[in-house]
Amino acid sequence: MRSELNVGLIGYGFAGRAFHAPVITSVSGLKLKKVVERRSERSKERYPWVEIVRDASDLYDDPNIDVIVVTTPSTDHYQFVHDALSAGKHVVVEKPFTTTVEEADELMELAKKKELVLSVFHNRRWDGDFQTIREIVRKELIGEVMECEIHWHGFNPKVSNNWRDKKGQGTGVLYDLGVHLLDQAVCLFGMPKTIFADIQIQREGGLSHDYFDVTLGYDSKLKVSLKSSRFVLNQGPRYILHGDKGSFVKYGLDPQEEALIEGKTPAASSGWGEEPQEMWGNLDTHIGDLHFTGALETIPGAYQDYYQNIYDHIKGLSDLEVKPEEARMNIRLIELALQSHKEGRMILVTR
Repeated sequence: MRSELNVGLIGYGFAGRAFHAPVITSVSGLKLKKVVERRSERSKERYPWVEIVRDASDLYDDPNIDVIVVTTPSTDHYQFVHDALSAGKHVVVEKPFTTTVEEADELMELAKKKELVLSVFHNRRWDGDFQTIREIVRKELIGEVMECEIHWHGFNPKVSNNWRDKKGQGTGVLYDLGVHLLDQAVCLFGMPKTIFADIQIQREGGLSHDYFDVTLGYDSKLKVSLKSSRFVLNQGPRYILHGDKGSFVKYGLDPQEEALIEGKTPAASSGWGEEPQEMWGNLDTHIGDLHFTGALETIPGAYQDYYQNIYDHIKGLSDLEVKPEEARMNIRLIELALQSHKEGRMILVTR
């Protein structure tokens, strides 16, 4: 068996260009071999060795392609993933997994039948701030967590021509950004017992939801609030956690996205994923009889670890970090949030 896995990339838009290609090429066991670009050849400018093809079938029919990465708009995920699995390829798909739970269930069953790896690119699990918060929760540095808020705002008051702002199943900010926040909440605290959501179209001429305020309830006293708005010019904290021993508050976004957009890569950049000290979160807590307050160094982010895990799992060296069952539950929570908003009531979470 070849030690190297050949990767075919479907789509070289923002996600493919900024996130997937530079991270894939930073993992020594993965080789970016073919890229599907309908009209341009932009990927070849940065990766001169790749072969440009115009149709995804060229990846499906190539026996040398081991892994297919789908970075198309979310509304098209199901068909591309279905066809890639049917062709006998391992698949990584950009989040959100699918637009419906039914689609996710069909793809999971197909991957199981074909004995193929299927994973969803929930890269925000490898944000440095989130990695830090996981350790805070795991080590109970603020005791039992009573309240957690996760915010992801921006200032985009005008509707764009991007597919995310179009009308249709799988568009809108809840699918685009909300799925990250739901995934992080479940990673930290497990599946909630209840969900209550306020989901709006606030921008003039908007066709898809651009605001959400989702509350997750748990059997314990924990309440988790997830919120996003396109009308926030003055950013507040991104994470707020309160426990029975203290609090943790963190501002700012993980630096990896900006670095990738600037053309940097994990393989060629020293100090990848490290935050400057002024961006570290503030921990205010009690440890025994001691009271501590101060900046807590952020664990460096590492998107490359996602693709390293894909390689290792296919080679039988490790368990899969982002399982399709987990990504499927994020879609279920989105559906329940939409139901909660429509019916104006709290919904019991069912699988």
